[in-house]
Formats: sequence, structure tokens, C-alpha cells
Amino acid sequence: MIPSLFALLCPLAVIVLPVVWLIAMYNGLVRLRNFCSESWADIDTELKRRYDLIPNLVETVKGYAKHEQDTLASVIQARNIAAANHGSPEAQAQDENELVHGLDRLFALAEGYPDLKANQNFLELQQELARTENRIARARRFYNANVRDINTRVEVFPSNLVANMFGFAKQAYFNIDDPVQRGAVAIDLT
Repeated sequence: MIPSLFALLCPLAVIVLPVVWLIAMYNGLVRLRNFCSESWADIDTELKRRYDLIPNLVETVKGYAKHEQDTLASVIQARNIAAANHGSPEAQAQDENELVHGLDRLFALAEGYPDLKANQNFLELQQELARTENRIARARRFYNANVRDINTRVEVFPSNLVANMFGFAKQAYFNIDDPVQRGAVAIDLT
């Protein structure tokens, strides 16, 4: 009886185990893809928070630096371009690079206006922007970790077989090109 049960279960196991493995691999890839989508949405939320802060910051600076309209206009333009970008992480990173450059110029401009640096509204906006930059950095690290995980699964054997079979592709990292910009925007709160 035992040999016949074994003879019956072996062919069944040969069929069932690969199907179970295929389902588990597929579900794992779907889960990783969803983690990437969720973590990208977190980055998007934080970027929107930054985009909402920038016009308030620029308006505060405008009152003190009336003759610096070119700098203020370039920051708003960079903000609008970055906010309108709904493309790939690479395209978003390029627009974010431009925005960070503009914010750096804006804060350098503020250094020349002691009254502005002492303005409570300006200080609060700077602090909120610093907190937002920290949240963006955390969200970017979380997203990139999820991208690393799915990219590893898409590339390594044997999960790459399932990934190719069902059209799973590598995801793009959200990287900033300029190493100086890899940290949060430098904000002097003195």
C-alpha cells in the first residue's frame, strides 16, 4: 500500500510543486511592484508638500528683495516644471535637481537681507521646508530600497523566468545626479 501511495503522490508532486512555486514567485513580484508604486506615491506626496511651500516662501522673500525678481521667477518656474512632471523617476529627478538649485539660490539671496532672515514667517517656512526635505529623503530611500528588491528579483535566476514570462520589468531609481544635492537643502535658521 505504501509503495502505491508513493507512486501516486510522486507524479502529483511533480505537477503541483512547480505550479505552487510559479504562483508564489508571481505573487512575490506583484507584491514588490505594488511596494514600488506605494513608495513612489509617498515621494509624490512629499514633493507636492514642497511645491505648496515654495510659493509662500517666494512671496515672503519678494517683499524684501524686490530687485531680485529673476531669481524668484526662476524658482517658481522650476517649481512649476517639477510639479507638472508625472513621468519617470529619472525625469522627475532631473526637474528636482533644477528646483533644488533654485532653492539654493533663493536661500543665498536671503542671506543678504537681515530683516528677512529675522522674519518669523520666513523662519517658519524655512523650518517646514527643512522638515519636508527630510521626509522626501526618507521616502526616496524607501522607494529605492523597494526598487532594489524588485530589480533583484527581475534579474536573478529563477525568478527572472517568471518575471520575463509575465512582463515584469526593472524599475528606475529616483536619484539625484549632483552629489552636492544628495542631502537636504541647506537651510540656515540663524
